[in-house]
Parts: sequence; structure tokens; C-alpha cells
Amino acid sequence: MHLCALARFFDTLKVCMLDLTFVRNNLALVEEKLRLRGMDPAEVLGDFRAVDTERRSYITTLETAQKRRNELSPKIGALKQAEKKGMLSPEQLKELATLSEEVAREKSVIEQFEQRVAEADEKFKSILQGVPNLPHDSVPVGKSSDDNVEVRRWGTAPKFDFTPKPHWELGEQLGVLDLERGAKLSGARFAVYWDVGAKLERALANFMLDLHTREHGYTEVLPPFLVNSESLYGTGNLPKFAADLFRVPHGEKDLWLIPTAEVPVTNLYRDETLDGARLPISLTAYTPCFRSEAGSYGKDVRGIIRQHQFQKVELVKFSQPQKSYDELEKLTHNAETVLQKLGLHYRVVTLCTADVSFSSAKTYDLEVWLPGQGLFREISSCSNFEAFQARRANIRFRPEGKGKSEFVHTLNGSALAVGRTWVAIVENYQQADGSVVIPEALRPYMGVERITPKKF
Repeated sequence: MHLCALARFFDTLKVCMLDLTFVRNNLALVEEKLRLRGMDPAEVLGDFRAVDTERRSYITTLETAQKRRNELSPKIGALKQAEKKGMLSPEQLKELATLSEEVAREKSVIEQFEQRVAEADEKFKSILQGVPNLPHDSVPVGKSSDDNVEVRRWGTAPKFDFTPKPHWELGEQLGVLDLERGAKLSGARFAVYWDVGAKLERALANFMLDLHTREHGYTEVLPPFLVNSESLYGTGNLPKFAADLFRVPHGEKDLWLIPTAEVPVTNLYRDETLDGARLPISLTAYTPCFRSEAGSYGKDVRGIIRQHQFQKVELVKFSQPQKSYDELEKLTHNAETVLQKLGLHYRVVTLCTADVSFSSAKTYDLEVWLPGQGLFREISSCSNFEAFQARRANIRFRPEGKGKSEFVHTLNGSALAVGRTWVAIVENYQQADGSVVIPEALRPYMGVERITPKKF
């Protein structure tokens, strides 16, 4: 294959979530997995097979022309050298003219079909960027979130001898949550925390980071909160989910506010090959997160469940492929430990094929009980992306004792979404007198045992 065509080919592969050869050789399986996701394979894959066939034909024509040109070039060179010395016979002069015309024709074919291969590569790139990850075989089949499967529960819901209030009422009455001023400063879906309310948010973040770094073996990292487009391509947020993001024009290129620490932390190793002996690598980060919540208008308009800005502690792992599902179980348990130490009733559900995210092969959601609203609410998603993100971001590792590198498997999970944990504490630990008791695990970080009403 011509060098330029080869470079374009690998550039196309880099942004794909799946190995191109795998898709080509297992197209029926890919189509079935897409149907399990509730997608129409024809809409997702488009004319994949036709583009593939067309592209192969172009490459064959291109390589044939290149081969013929390469065969003729030395002959023409030798004849031209002889011509300069006046040593060519009339027959040889005629041969030189004929060969030169043929090389010119082959050059025209090469230029034409290099362009056609490039156009076919762009078609491939467009198709494959829109193909989601394939659900793992252990993911339950379903048509909507109603088909998610509960795996286990922990703890029990608190009992009240009064009607529990939702956090937006409690927060206002306690003087720790100010939605009105948040809207005045920035608009809907923003909040201001006051005094002990702000301190509770900070205490939760410190508690979570200390737990994960001291007991679970994660290394803390503080990444940038603005990232480039390449980073969002790497995690699968771009180009498909641009409407969910906040874009910041910056010179000739765009920067983007991060929707989660998963984006910068995963891309720390973009275009790198890791030493297999280092795996798994476990990182944790506390960052603000920014989401436009496109398409969610009218949902969760009360309180701070769905905000444009919120804080999260994120866990990210880089694993050897054969161990990634063991690492998913460990990561999920690490997230659960936060809820257990805070004494919050929760359940774990496995997302069905129709509910897993674009990039995920398997996801567990942790859902915490909110008595003020009388429902379980997602507080963490723990996912294994297998090689989906690693292919897009070109993150590899070199197995011990082997020369050839492989793509790592990436995993991540919230541990936890700090704002929703704040909500869970306020609603679960509310008292009849309107105060809120601080869980024992947080008291060393808070310096108080109870939140009582105060006005600002």
C-alpha cells in the first residue's frame, strides 16, 4: 500500500472504537449487538460493506499502478542516460517515448486513486465514529431503563415519624442551599451553597479522596478543567455528543469545559505505550463538571439533581484486557464503600443493552435512596469501556516478555457525584426539628455534628 494511503488508513483506525478487521469479518455480530442496543444497524453502519468493497478496489488499482510505475522507472532512467550520450537507436528512442507515455498514464491513475482512497477513508471514518461500543455478553438484554437488572441492595431505608422533605425545601429552610441566587448569577440549573452547606460539599470531596487514596490504592491527580477536542474524541464524547458540552473558543482551536474528570484523566496517556508491569493503573480526581444537559429540559427541575455545574470524585483505571472485568468489580466496590461508610441505603443495577452509554461495554449504576423524593436516584456509574477509548486515544501497553503492544482496557466510575451525595445526606439524615445530623464518618471533616437553620 502506498505510504500516504497507509498513513490515512491508520489514522482512520485510530478514531474507531472497534478494530476495522473485526467489524469487516464479524459484520453480522456487530449488527446484532446494535439491534440489542435498540439501534437500526442500517442507520448506524450505513453502506459500510459497499464502502469497504469500493475502497479495496481502489487500493488494488492504486497498488497495480504503483507497481507498474516502479517497474518502468529504472528502464526509463537507463534509456535517458544512454540518450544523453547519444547511444540510443531509433527503436530505443521509440521505446523511451512509449514507456514515458505509459508512466505518465500510471501517474495520472495513481493521483486519481489516491484521492479516491482518501475519500473512502473519510467515509469509513464518518461511519465508524458513530458506531457505539458492543455490549458485553453478560449485559442483560432490554429495550429501556425499565429492563435494568437489580444486582444487590445494601442497608435499609430510614424510618421517619414525620413526612420527610426533599432537599430543596430543607436546604432553603436551613439556609445552606440558595437556588434563587444561583439563578441570578448564572441562570437555571445553578446553585449557591452557604456556610455549612458549602463545607459539607468540601468535606465529602476530601472524605472520598482520602478513602480512595489511603484505603483503595488510587493515586490522586488534579487535571485541567478545559480540554482540547482530541481529548473528547478519545473518550467518545466527540463528535456525537457535542451538544451536551460547553465549548470555549480559544484562538484557532476550541477548548471544552470537561463533562467529567474521566476525559482529562483517561487522556493523560493518549498516544502512549505503557509498561505492562505497571498495570493496573488506578487514578482518582476531584473536579467540577460542566454539562449543557441538552434534551433534558423539564427533567429534575427541582433542586440540584441535574445541574450545569456540579462536582465529582472520579475513579479511572487502565487495565490489561484479561483482567478488566475483575477491575470493574473492584472499582464498583470502591464506589459502594463510600455509601456504606456514610450509612446510605443504595442498590446496584446492571444497565441493559439499551441503556448502556455510547462508549461502555458494561455498566453498573449505584442508586441511592432519597426519602424526601421517595425513590432511588443514580449516584454513580461504573463502566468498562474495554478497548473502545484506548483505540480512539491510542493508549497501548507492552505485555511483559512480549515485543508487540496491545490496547489497554479503560474503566471509570464516579465515587461519588458529590452534589447527589450531599442531597442523600440531607434527605436521609433530616430530623423532625428541621436539622440534619452529620454522619459520623464526616464529622472529622466538618467539625460539627448537626446542621441547624441559619439565614444569609
